[in-house]
Amino acid sequence: MKLGFLQKALAASREGRPAVLATNLTNGLQTFIEATETAGDLTLDAAALQAIRKAVTEDRNATIETADGPVFIEVFNPRLRCVIVGAVHIAQPLARMAALTGYLVTVVDPRTAFASDARFPDVVLSTDWPDEAMEKLKPNRRTAVVTLTHDPKLDDPALSVALRSDAFYIGALGSKKTHAARCKRLQALGFNEEELARIHGPVGLDIGAISPAEIAIAIMAQITQVLRAEPQSDREAA
Repeated sequence: MKLGFLQKALAASREGRPAVLATNLTNGLQTFIEATETAGDLTLDAAALQAIRKAVTEDRNATIETADGPVFIEVFNPRLRCVIVGAVHIAQPLARMAALTGYLVTVVDPRTAFASDARFPDVVLSTDWPDEAMEKLKPNRRTAVVTLTHDPKLDDPALSVALRSDAFYIGALGSKKTHAARCKRLQALGFNEEELARIHGPVGLDIGAISPAEIAIAIMAQITQVLRAEPQSDREAA
C-alpha cells in the first residue's frame, strides 16, 4: 500500500468523508477514490465502480474479480454518529441501541436534571443549547439526528442546524399535528418544502410502538432503513 494513499484515506475519514483504496492483488496497482479526488494507476470499469459504491454503502471491505485480476476494496468510512436532542425517557433505550449498532452517541439537553451521568452512563452528554451543540458537532453524511423534546425552543434550533447539514437522517418525535406545526415554524425560518421533507416526522417506523423502548426500536429501525436500504448516491465515494 502506498503510504500517501493511506494518509489521504485516513484524513478523509477523520474529516467525515468516505474514501476507498482499490488494490489489484495480482499486480499491486492501486487507486484512491474519494468524493473530491481520484488518484492512482489502477483503471476501474463501471462494474468495479458499482462494487465500490456497494462496499461503501454496506460499510465493509470486499474483493471483486476483474478482467485484470482480483481487486481488494478497502473502505475507510467515518464512524457513524447519532445525535439525540432531548434526554427524555425514549432517549435512554435509543442511546443504548444506537451504541450497540455501532454509532458514536451524543445526547444533547441543557436541562442538567435530565442529561445526567446517572441516567445516561457511558454516553457523551452535552448541556449546551441544541443549536450551539449542533454547530460544534457538525453533522455530516454519517450522522443521524433525532429530536425528542416536543419543545420548540430545543427541537427547532437543532433541526435548523441539521437541515443545513449533510446529516443522512433527521427525525423528530411528535404527532402528525405536532409535526405540521413544527414545519410551519421552520418554513417561517426560510426552509422550503423539499428541505422539510428530509425530516422523518412522526419519527420511526409505524410498528405500533407504545413504550419508550418500543419507540426507540422503531426509530433505530428507520435510521437503519435510511442508511442501508434506501439509495444514498450522494453519500457514495465514487
